[in-house]
Amino acid sequence: MSSHAHLSNGGVDIYFEVIDGALVIRYWGKSLVGDLSKMTFLRSIPNSDFDAIQSPGIMREHSRGWLGYPTISGHRNGKSWSTKFSVKEFNSTKDSLTAKLLDEVAKLELAISYEINQYGALRIKYNLINLDDSYTLNELSYWLPLSDNAVESLDFAGRWSKERNPQRKRIDIGRWVRESHEGRSGHNFTIGEIALTKETNFASGEAWSIALAWSGDSRYYIEKNYEGIKSIGASEVLAPGEVILERGESYQSPELVAVYSDKGLDGLAKVFHNHLRSRPHHHKKVRPLTLNLWEAIYFEHGEERVKKIVDLASQIGVERVVLDDGWFGSRRSDRSGLGDWQVSKDVWPSGLKPISDYIASKGMEFGLWFEGEMLNIDSELYREHPDWILSEGDRLPPTWRHELVLNLANEAAFNYVLDSVSKVIVENGVKYIKWDHNRVLVDAGHQGRAATHNQTKAIYRLFKELKVRCPGLEIESCASGGARIDLGLIDFVDRFWTSDNNDALSRQEIQRWTMQFIPPELLGTHIGPTPSHQTGRELSLSFRAVTALFGHAGIEWDITELKPNELETLRAWADFYKAKRLLIHSGESVRMDYPNEDHYLYGVIGKEESLFAFAALRPTTTSHSPNLRFRGLERSRNYMARAVYPAGKPGMMLITPPAWLSEGVTTTGSILEEIGLPAPILQPAQALLIEVKAI
Repeated sequence: MSSHAHLSNGGVDIYFEVIDGALVIRYWGKSLVGDLSKMTFLRSIPNSDFDAIQSPGIMREHSRGWLGYPTISGHRNGKSWSTKFSVKEFNSTKDSLTAKLLDEVAKLELAISYEINQYGALRIKYNLINLDDSYTLNELSYWLPLSDNAVESLDFAGRWSKERNPQRKRIDIGRWVRESHEGRSGHNFTIGEIALTKETNFASGEAWSIALAWSGDSRYYIEKNYEGIKSIGASEVLAPGEVILERGESYQSPELVAVYSDKGLDGLAKVFHNHLRSRPHHHKKVRPLTLNLWEAIYFEHGEERVKKIVDLASQIGVERVVLDDGWFGSRRSDRSGLGDWQVSKDVWPSGLKPISDYIASKGMEFGLWFEGEMLNIDSELYREHPDWILSEGDRLPPTWRHELVLNLANEAAFNYVLDSVSKVIVENGVKYIKWDHNRVLVDAGHQGRAATHNQTKAIYRLFKELKVRCPGLEIESCASGGARIDLGLIDFVDRFWTSDNNDALSRQEIQRWTMQFIPPELLGTHIGPTPSHQTGRELSLSFRAVTALFGHAGIEWDITELKPNELETLRAWADFYKAKRLLIHSGESVRMDYPNEDHYLYGVIGKEESLFAFAALRPTTTSHSPNLRFRGLERSRNYMARAVYPAGKPGMMLITPPAWLSEGVTTTGSILEEIGLPAPILQPAQALLIEVKAI
């Protein structure tokens, strides 16, 4: 059995050694030249420390001298609480490693695998097998070493309608922890954890990142111990007694995706995007321009009203119309009917088939809203099956948005949702569903045991079964907006609703940072109404349209209220989106390190053309903003750069604009990057689109 393995792919290396039975990761980072097996990694022995150098390895065990947080925590009725795993099998190729670790005393076996793909994304899986009597698993974590150069952390905090707010801090001695205990990833979920150098920005510098492929409770860590050793880790959060393994049973950890880049935060994003786009089930169909009816009609359903909107949507060029909440049962408000997945005769007396057929006759797809994991107390489902909710004993959990949670680990409840939802889909020609998750899970029990883990696995199974029963069905994940965006659910859905907040000024930041991990074609970005229903802020159609362009674009607005010129503007914007969506959904997303923090400059780079947006967020303190410098173009190639106005010109505060705005400019990629173009003076909450084409 070899004592070391050097994996290399996509410009990233990871190096392993087996030392006294422990599997040790010596290096994870930029590709190296040379034979690491001849390199010495042994450090000094300090005063008042272990008498010999300890190598605790990936298991980080106290039995091997590790004084930090361990990889595994559990016990067998109070025993087998301490582990000492040793490598028994060890196999590697140039880009993969599998190993089997065994603790013969604790009677536990851990199968592990590491694989680096062509983009440099490292995928890690752990599978723990119990070889003896009942074993209670408290936690099984992934950990990776960090370079001494990693001195700061970056993750994201948020709340409803304000997700993905960056928080960057110094890595100090101790353990930085970001947890989610909502039973879903959550608005405050970070998607991933990042470590970086002090100098790292969008364009340059080293960064190390991990993202857990899990939609339930999770935990991310960055740790620096007393020795100065830094590491980054993640795990599923398990409630007490949630995973008890009987003899021969196993626990499969959610997969971890780990990414390194020496090309800044955009370099990280590029690897995540390429990795996700390379999945065999990543959609091949162009992303249809979508009209969602929630902020257009709310609960005021009616066939004639919807038809009027559909008629205008067809004229604009919409390709998919989604009927949101309120079409079923007694659901005339959010206080009743949830869970009764039968079409309401009160609001749709002829059923949904006529409106589905009408939408199809206009050349558009029909989509429908569900929230199958929840129910109202005031529902036929709850009155018939009050025992189907997630709860502990006889306690009724506190309601949230007047909802309780349906226990999908209960096979009867699972089958009810699967059967009733698929019946509506098939009978009404539904091509797309928006699946919501509007509340957190608390006191989530099943048969006296914690149930969040099984509930998470059940929704994966439900989505998988729905797609088997309804071939070609696409699913959008919504959870009060952006509260369930993660690398677990991403393998079962085709789109995330990025946020319930359609205010374009708020969306600039939300979309900017959600794209740190998720490519734009998977993120719903809509033109909402003005004033915004979330903030009350009035914003120009031009700004809202530019903001919505950089994602899976759509509209969420009662377009029957629009004036003829506004409809014409939307039609022009829809045509522009269709012309550019292949670029936006396959190109390289870039965010410039623009010197003025009152503005964003960002875009997407393609082989022959690129598209950039210059957005003014706030008034600037100087009369002129820095030049617009475009990173990512081929330096020696000639380009034509010009302003484009698919939804009208932005408001400006100037007498004479820069000449290039009206005439365009032809120059090289290096000049556009190093000198750039004079920035126009935009009014706050305005954005300018710049098209750059190779000539």
